[in-house]
Amino acid sequence: MKVLVVEDNEANMKLAVIVLESGGYQVVQAVDGAQGIEQARQELPDLILMDIQLPGTDGLTATRILKADAATRHIPIIALTAYAMKGDDERMFAAGCDGYITKPIHYPELLAQVARHLERDVER
Repeated sequence: MKVLVVEDNEANMKLAVIVLESGGYQVVQAVDGAQGIEQARQELPDLILMDIQLPGTDGLTATRILKADAATRHIPIIALTAYAMKGDDERMFAAGCDGYITKPIHYPELLAQVARHLERDVER
C-alpha cells in the first residue's frame, strides 16, 4: 500500500517515512500543498497524510482540491496538525479530511490510524 506524506518539516518527514516504511508501506513525499496535489494525482496513493500548515497552498485547501477531483476524491486523507483547539476538528472534516492526528505525533497512533483508514478503504 502506498502512502503520500505531505509535510514541510524535514524532521517530521524523516520520522514519518521511517515509521511508515517499517510498517510495510511504500512512501511518496511532498513538501508543500501544490506538490502534494500533483503527487496525489500522479501516484494515486492509497492514503494521504496531510500537514495542515504548509507553505503556499495549505493542507485544508489541498484537501478540498483533492476531494473535488473525481480521480482523487476516494483517497482517505488524514490531517497532521498542531491545532488542537475546540472546533479545529470540525474545520478539518468540513474540508474533507477523513481523520486527524495532532502533533507531536505518537507513532503507534499514526500506524493504527493508517491501518484503520486503509481497512475501511479496502472494504468499500
